[in-house]
Amino acid sequence: MNSCSNKRKQRGVTLIELVISIVVLSIAIVAMMNSFSVSMRHSADPLWRNKSLKLAQLYLDEILAKNYDESTPLGGIPFEPTPLCSSLNSDGSETRETFDDVDDYNGVDDLPPVNLSNSIDVSYALYRVTVEVTCDGDNVGATGGTSDNHAKKITVIVTPPGQSPMTFAVYKGNY
Repeated sequence: MNSCSNKRKQRGVTLIELVISIVVLSIAIVAMMNSFSVSMRHSADPLWRNKSLKLAQLYLDEILAKNYDESTPLGGIPFEPTPLCSSLNSDGSETRETFDDVDDYNGVDDLPPVNLSNSIDVSYALYRVTVEVTCDGDNVGATGGTSDNHAKKITVIVTPPGQSPMTFAVYKGNY
């Protein structure tokens, strides 16, 4: 018998194969880690958006529950035929607790946000809420008689901490 034929062939990986596999695996791991870091960086976005939406809804509900104008009667009927848009701010002596019409909220800038009926969760402490009220009857076709001021655009801007501002807008009609 030949001694060469009885020898088994060695099986295994060469050094070159080992180095190539390490390089390929390290490239794959780096790519996976980069994709995880990108997704982790944006994982809080839905939380900020949801909290901002809730805060904007809170403010809009409060504002829309008020009268259209200082001279609008309780319930809005009959509507004010010539509403004024010359002074879209509180009447001077009013505070947030005594605001009685939409105009009074123009210029509100709260940091932290304020809820008049309940306390707001401390997780909202670094959120900023600003409110702008403008007469915008022309853009929505709410004109009548001698006045084009039959719709007011209420814009609530919520700025979460370290994020860009989110803008929410609604219209309040003169009724």
